Amino acid sequence: MAVTPDEYQTLGLRQDHIEPWEDGLRTNTGPGSYEWWYFDAHLEDGSTLVIIFYTKNPLNPGHPLQPFVTVHLERPGADPIIFENHHPADHFSASTEACHVRIADDVFRGDLHHYEIHIEHDDTVIDVDLVGQVPAWRPATGHLLFGESDEHYFAWLPSVPQGTVTARITSGTSTKIHTGVGYHDHNWGDAAMHKLMNHWYWGRAQAGPYSIVASYITAAHRYGDAGVPVFLLSKDGTIVADDASKVTFELGDQHTDDQSGKPVADIVVFEYESADDLYRVGFRRSETITDRQLINEISGPNRLLARLAHFDGSYLRFTGDVQLEHFVAGKKAEDVCDPGIWELMYFGRTR
Repeated sequence: MAVTPDEYQTLGLRQDHIEPWEDGLRTNTGPGSYEWWYFDAHLEDGSTLVIIFYTKNPLNPGHPLQPFVTVHLERPGADPIIFENHHPADHFSASTEACHVRIADDVFRGDLHHYEIHIEHDDTVIDVDLVGQVPAWRPATGHLLFGESDEHYFAWLPSVPQGTVTARITSGTSTKIHTGVGYHDHNWGDAAMHKLMNHWYWGRAQAGPYSIVASYITAAHRYGDAGVPVFLLSKDGTIVADDASKVTFELGDQHTDDQSGKPVADIVVFEYESADDLYRVGFRRSETITDRQLINEISGPNRLLARLAHFDGSYLRFTGDVQLEHFVAGKKAEDVCDPGIWELMYFGRTR
């Protein structure tokens, strides 16, 4: 992780202060880059909604600008709504001063606190209003550097670690308005992620008065299989724990996923220990809502090359309960639990 004063200066960033331009366009969108803006929400009826705006498929950073939007809405007792909106490059625009991304008629815009998202697809229209409850945050500079000379990077900005959501969803002749809890982050980089990282677990949740954003990234073998934890814990909107050096990570009840062949943990645990305080956050899987084989998302000659290289990357997204336990001087002071969303991105071969 880039953490030195010189690295802050080179990147034009300030420590413990985030500017709206950081959520704006950070790449030139051309070959050698990728970028996306992500949103998810738990809604009051048990639905989950995930929306992502991409400059291109992040597995193909060598491609020119190829913008698209993905939407995944899971609804209890109803068929999911899943689609992608792909458009020509001249239908894309994005501000470098703040988050204001447009792909044809789809829009994602905001100012680190208040965001609006508009989506249209056939007879489906989605309008989202997200208002931050936890201030924008990043782990140090938010830039992971790879190589002896820092020749590649992967960057991450949790612009809204937690916020209130109002979602107006029209499907056919039916319109429903939902409320819930949401999250927004922004990622970008300059090299295919499967060349930098073997896999990661990432999740976010609300548990009682706490908001949690947690990740553990395992680098590719060529980068020493390095493990990089990222952890943010806030209570009632105030950050209480975010020092990655105090985090330990553990997996439990692992099994082989039938579809992807990847090892999947039913229990993912982060522990944060500081002085007399110990916070234990456990993600407990109840359902796998996404199970994609990434080679199906690679097109053209690159797909043949991926097959020849035996690329078998997979992306899995889970829902379940997230439990937070707070111990003070060894005694349990708090124990809260709520629904959460988390993912396993497994680029490399199974270890």
